[in-house]
Amino acid sequence: MSKLFGTDGVRGLANGLITAELSLQLSQAAAVVLGHRAVDGARRPTAVIARDPRISGEFIAAAVEAGLASSGVDVFDAGVLPTPAAAFLVADLDADFGVMISASHNPAPDNGIKFLARGGKKLSDALEDAIEEEMARPRLRPVAGDVGRIQRFADAEDRYVVHLLQTLPHRLEGLKVVLDCAHGAASGCSPEVFRNAGAEIVVIGADPDGVNINDGYGSTHLEKLQAAVLEHGADLGVAHDGDADRCLAVDHEGTVVDGDQIMAVMALAMRDAGTLKDDTLVATVMSNLGLKLALREAGITLKETGVGDRYVLEGMAEGGFSLGGEQSGHVIFAEHATTGDGVLTGLQLAARIAQTGRTLKDLVTVMTKLPQVLVNVRGVDRGAVNSDEGVQEAVRAASALLGETGRGLLRPSGTEPVVRVMVEAADTETAQRVAGDLAATVQERLALAPVG
Repeated sequence: MSKLFGTDGVRGLANGLITAELSLQLSQAAAVVLGHRAVDGARRPTAVIARDPRISGEFIAAAVEAGLASSGVDVFDAGVLPTPAAAFLVADLDADFGVMISASHNPAPDNGIKFLARGGKKLSDALEDAIEEEMARPRLRPVAGDVGRIQRFADAEDRYVVHLLQTLPHRLEGLKVVLDCAHGAASGCSPEVFRNAGAEIVVIGADPDGVNINDGYGSTHLEKLQAAVLEHGADLGVAHDGDADRCLAVDHEGTVVDGDQIMAVMALAMRDAGTLKDDTLVATVMSNLGLKLALREAGITLKETGVGDRYVLEGMAEGGFSLGGEQSGHVIFAEHATTGDGVLTGLQLAARIAQTGRTLKDLVTVMTKLPQVLVNVRGVDRGAVNSDEGVQEAVRAASALLGETGRGLLRPSGTEPVVRVMVEAADTETAQRVAGDLAATVQERLALAPVG
């Protein structure tokens, strides 16, 4: 596994980890690995680059563009756009690859560099490792007319907006929608899309200044959206994160609707329309058990994957499935996108409300969320979670106790030095008790010896 690349590109403090020098080196290496035709002498490769509105994205984008062009890649600069827009444009332009500069829902001081393969798809671990290995090799040094050109992708946003509008199964006239753009990458295009789709819109969190991204707004801070929906008597609230690859919602009473509930609503809509491939939804093991029970009742299969949208995408690709996602609001409509798209998700959800004439509150009654308790256990051997017989026996005993209306799950975190203990049950008290017992077992059996 690559040391530099994380679960979603290279991410860290801008001008700390993500420096101009690193950005240059990464892009020069990516030019070789992803733009391989520069090596074999065929036509010059092309790349699309976009960013969210963080102030640091300006110097990082300049360094990335310099690295690509100096390596013989023609660059199309799409400016400030969501991650899913960059992915769409890579495919739409038939570019060799793309680069998205964003740290998603992270605070403004962070930033990141994410590469997209041909077709706008996420990179495999092998390709990420190849880019990191290439950084240690000599650079490409084309000269004269062989260096790349950098040009503004003037109609990038228009292409993306038109694409989204073409996915609409039903227009949105009669709906009032509040959009929270997290002062992020969707601040321009999301209001335009919803307005053109026929909705009456109220917009908050759409005044990016380079440092206010995700600051008190967006999918990680829903309080202002809830208040705005109630204040304006809206039918629906839609919240994006900084790069707009996720969507959470709020119903007309101000109640939060998460990614699991959105997927339940959309799975039934697509089943009814005959577009849900093999009547199957792909979601991670962390999705609420209520989703699985609701789908079973509706005759829909749930295919479970590891945690992370890349694993959802892999699971969807294996079976050619059309819908997948995560509780966090990454929802993937394979017919229309290669990655989670928050604007697309909000648009499809709003269209379902308009098409049925039902409220979002009514639509989500298809799924009953079970109480879910999450406990992080620190100071333990994460690698032994799945092999320690005592721990596994405790999990089996918990599962037997909880029956079909509950479950226990242990997962070593990929981003923190903790083991995550997740328990769902028919009631909160039972979930808390079982989670506490499992956490105690993990702590007792897997505690690391004190240092020193």
